[in-house]
Amino acid sequence: MKDAKLEVVRGSGNVFRDLGHENADVEQFKAILVAEIIKALDREHLTVRAAHQRTGIAAADFSRLRNADLGRFTVDRLMAIINRLGSRIEVKIRVRRAESVPHQATA
Repeated sequence: MKDAKLEVVRGSGNVFRDLGHENADVEQFKAILVAEIIKALDREHLTVRAAHQRTGIAAADFSRLRNADLGRFTVDRLMAIINRLGSRIEVKIRVRRAESVPHQATA
């Protein structure tokens, strides 16, 4: 193993895109929002029950967020949770031309 050469590949900055996910930008944005929610919970030393009491959001939802189970969450819902935790969101958008992706023929 010592002599094995490793190939280094520079990522795109979005792991979901690198893994070929269809909605990579949305998934990346949701992950960023959830990370901010978790930071707020940790900063305030809030348990999921205390977060529920403060925000009215179900404790089970905070558990799902901590476990990265994001299927039930939309971007706007995550933004509302951040707002209820007392933080505000500033979004800066940078649009770049997508790299050429070869189209696959359908049968």
